[in-house]
Order: sequence, then C-alpha cells, then structure tokens
Amino acid sequence: MAAQAVALPALADLDSLDAFRDKLIDVIETGDATVDGSAVERVATNALLMLLSAAETAHRNKNEFVVVNTSEPMQSAIERLGLLPQFEPLMKG
Repeated sequence: MAAQAVALPALADLDSLDAFRDKLIDVIETGDATVDGSAVERVATNALLMLLSAAETAHRNKNEFVVVNTSEPMQSAIERLGLLPQFEPLMKG
C-alpha cells in the first residue's frame, strides 16, 4: 500500500498542532506515512518533537515514516535545535 501524505501547515506552532496531530495519527494507524514540510514558514520545537515521536510509533508498528520537502525554515530549526541526527534517517528529498 502506498504511503499516505500529510502536509505540515505554514505555521507549525502550538495553535495548529492539534489538527495536524489528529491527521497524522489517522495516517500512522493505517500504514506508511509521508509528511510534507514544503509549506513550513515557522515551526515550533514541539512540532518537531511530535514528528520524532510519530516516527518512533510508526516504526514500532512496522510502518515507514518519511519527511519530504523540508523547507529552509524547517531545516534551519532542525539544525539549530541539534535534531539533525534524529531527522536525517527520516528525510527524503
């Protein structure tokens, strides 16, 4: 089965995380997941940590979890927070 895609919002902050988290849970529960970060203009630390947690859950369930098209602001936040080693295995494209 092909991975289902879910896109991060432009402002991936505390106000938008609930709706995104709910979509992501639905995707992870049904199989492989692809998260598109191309629209991200600003991202909260909590959003990045949630992605890492989701990836761990997906892998525990033997599903693939990838992050594609990370925007420059998202990539910068990952690097600034020292999370690149955790994200590198997840990032494609």
